[in-house]
Amino acid sequence: MQENVPENNGGEPPHESDGQGTNRDHVRQDWRGRRFKAHKHAEGTNAEHRAGDGAGHNDLEANDDGTATERFGRQAWAWGKELLTIVVIAVVLSFLIKTFLFRAFYIPSGSMENTLEIHDRIFVNLLVPEPFSLKRGDVVVFKDTQGWLQAPDTAADPVSWLGEVATFIGLAPDSSEQHLVKRVIGLPGDHVICCNAEGKLTVNGEAITEPYLFPGASPSETTFDVTVPEGHLWVMGDHRNNSQDSRYHDAFNGTGFVPIEDVEGRAVVIAWPITHWGFLGNHPEVFDKVPDPTTNSVGSAPHVAAGQ
Repeated sequence: MQENVPENNGGEPPHESDGQGTNRDHVRQDWRGRRFKAHKHAEGTNAEHRAGDGAGHNDLEANDDGTATERFGRQAWAWGKELLTIVVIAVVLSFLIKTFLFRAFYIPSGSMENTLEIHDRIFVNLLVPEPFSLKRGDVVVFKDTQGWLQAPDTAADPVSWLGEVATFIGLAPDSSEQHLVKRVIGLPGDHVICCNAEGKLTVNGEAITEPYLFPGASPSETTFDVTVPEGHLWVMGDHRNNSQDSRYHDAFNGTGFVPIEDVEGRAVVIAWPITHWGFLGNHPEVFDKVPDPTTNSVGSAPHVAAGQ
């Protein structure tokens, strides 16, 4: 007779007869052990998957960081190139302007007060005297080729080259103090005399009234009678009592006439300080009635040196 045995669905192991209790317990324990191992294996597999996902995520973050760093580096390089380009263009333009159009100068003395004051910075138009000609009344800057100034101090300055480079490029005013600034009173061929009965200068026989003189200063305390030679100028400071100009040097060593070729240009603007900002005119009304010179002969009457 065959015994009916219920089907095993995986819930529990099949029961044995009571006479085989020991075998039944052994089968039950073996089934539990296999089930425990399967559970541990599943947990290990899940842990590996999680670890793998984490590593992939970390790699993605590293890639993102690397991409962001590279992008920032590229942007920084692009900005740097643009900034360098701007600086180079600015330096080149400054050099070209300084060389062909305008140049800055520093005023170290009071010989042109009150038109120009000590420590003023001015811009000089380099297109004068060529291609544009000089006029009476122009304020000009000229090189000292005749020894009007003291020899410059040649003591070594460890940082002087920086100022020289900035001046050469045009980023700083010329402060070498080897240039002078004066006002043109006589052009080539002009006959200039000090003074008439009213104490005024005369140019080609016409007396002039000078509104730009320092308050209280006379047109000149030194008498002179000169005819300006060809290619030269007769110049004077606006502060006549404090200016060693053509009067002094003509009487001192005969170098009072300034060669036109030494003229750097005409001063046109006071650029600094802001409180002194303004344009420098040549006061054409002062010389409007002065006739053209009638002779190019050169002559000088005796002088009394101003000592200034």
